[in-house]
Amino acid sequence: MWYNSLIILKKRMNILISVNNVSLRYGAQKLFEDVNLTFTPGNCYGVIGANGAGKSTFLRILSGDIEADTGEINIGKNMRMSVLKQDHYEYDDFNVIQTVIMGNKRLYDISIEKDALYAKEDFTDEDGIKASELEGEFAEMDGWSADSEASSLLQGLGIPTSLHDKDVKELTGNEKVKVLLAQALFGKPGILILDEPTNHLDVKSIRWLQDFLGDFEGTVIVVSHDRHFLNEVCTHMVDIDFGKIKMFVGNYDFWYESSQLALSLMRDQNKKKEEKIKDLQNFIARFSANASKSKQATSRKKLLEKITLDDIMPSSRRYPFVSFTMEREVGNEILTVEDLNKTVDGVHLIKNLSFRVNKNDKIAFIGDELAITHLFKILTGEEVQDSGTFKWGQTITTSYFPKDNSHFFEDVSLSLVDWLRQFSVEQSEIYLRGFLGRMLFSGEEALKEAQVLSGGEKVRCMLSRMMLKEANVLILDQPTNHLDLESITSVNNGLRDFKSNILFTSHDHQFIETIANRIIEITKDGFRDRSMTYEEYIEEFYIK
Repeated sequence: MWYNSLIILKKRMNILISVNNVSLRYGAQKLFEDVNLTFTPGNCYGVIGANGAGKSTFLRILSGDIEADTGEINIGKNMRMSVLKQDHYEYDDFNVIQTVIMGNKRLYDISIEKDALYAKEDFTDEDGIKASELEGEFAEMDGWSADSEASSLLQGLGIPTSLHDKDVKELTGNEKVKVLLAQALFGKPGILILDEPTNHLDVKSIRWLQDFLGDFEGTVIVVSHDRHFLNEVCTHMVDIDFGKIKMFVGNYDFWYESSQLALSLMRDQNKKKEEKIKDLQNFIARFSANASKSKQATSRKKLLEKITLDDIMPSSRRYPFVSFTMEREVGNEILTVEDLNKTVDGVHLIKNLSFRVNKNDKIAFIGDELAITHLFKILTGEEVQDSGTFKWGQTITTSYFPKDNSHFFEDVSLSLVDWLRQFSVEQSEIYLRGFLGRMLFSGEEALKEAQVLSGGEKVRCMLSRMMLKEANVLILDQPTNHLDLESITSVNNGLRDFKSNILFTSHDHQFIETIANRIIEITKDGFRDRSMTYEEYIEEFYIK
């Protein structure tokens, strides 16, 4: 009896957060109900769900920022939770190192209180006793290493020591994001709550963060649209789907593939159970072999191997259908760019850029985002270069996805059917609805006014417009912005399967890795052009 009680007690001690019967509604809208989950140390939980499903709201419930309608959140005793702050101006009046140390509020408060005591002119015996107590607590919390740890975190995220003593308000927006991330990571918290931590991070910083979380001994709960990041760090996925929140073992790819497998098995009800189990075993074996190289790999493999047929469930998500076809194939001459230059507001963005596009090239442009946007505008005739030339082949037709699509929708009272009709040779409603339906605008949805669409809906409309054109060269400037994971996956698959040339840029690591066979990096000093995968490029030029 005592032995069983000890096991139960040990299990409870290993639970850092428990969610019991949590529900939340906004008016008549039900976000989720009857949520029961446990989060344990050493695991990273990726929270996923369609846009508007309540991912960020769920994180705010866990962190105590908002209160659920029913249920409770229990956190382990004396367990410190750290949350990635979203207000980039909150710490403008503090210096960078101070801001990071504020990630451990108690440690920072002790430091301030100590300094105030020692600064007193009439330092009393009582003050001395209090200062001694504070010094003891400060030492227990490893306070003497605080500056060193804060500096190390900042450098890992790409903030040089020359900026550490500056006020936060002197930093750029991207630098502020990194400081707030360092603040969340500071002081070895037991629980980390991270909402979109990779936003505005460069390749090196993301790699560093992946390694940091791989070695983190506490519990990590993260929302991210970066599938590669979720695949690298997550041991579990927490799926918010149609008012329910369920937890699954594995990273994002495992969740996605297993949900697709479950859907296939469910549709084939006549298949013998033994065959289904064999399919599952083969599937799990494949993913177990590819487990992440972090310290979590062994435990993750063991978790995967324990999965049964009943644990695999189909998702009720709807995925857009993205497929690009071309009216005619490209000829031998596609695009030649020679010594192209462009200066904007006195800044020389593009310097002597030269490259030739060959058949089957799918080129990812990385580096200076502003330079890439202006390059695409030049190639599509929206802007004029300062010097240099470019020439498209006679057989080439292009379709362009701009980073800023606002002028396509502002003050446009047309229905989506009529909006799409502007760009189509075939004018019939049935034909146009077919393209809108692929992008999840069916029935009454296709009659919405274009000007009231959300950011993600506008992107899906722009993709419908691109598919209509049947061009043989696609140019896309950040097509994954504003999209949920389902739409990103669909666009990714559609571009991967496209049989002709693509010029594109994206922040999404997996998007670039699975589409591009050539990388052109544009920097302030010029450009670098290599025929290789994105991973190969990073290994060669970014990982030392």
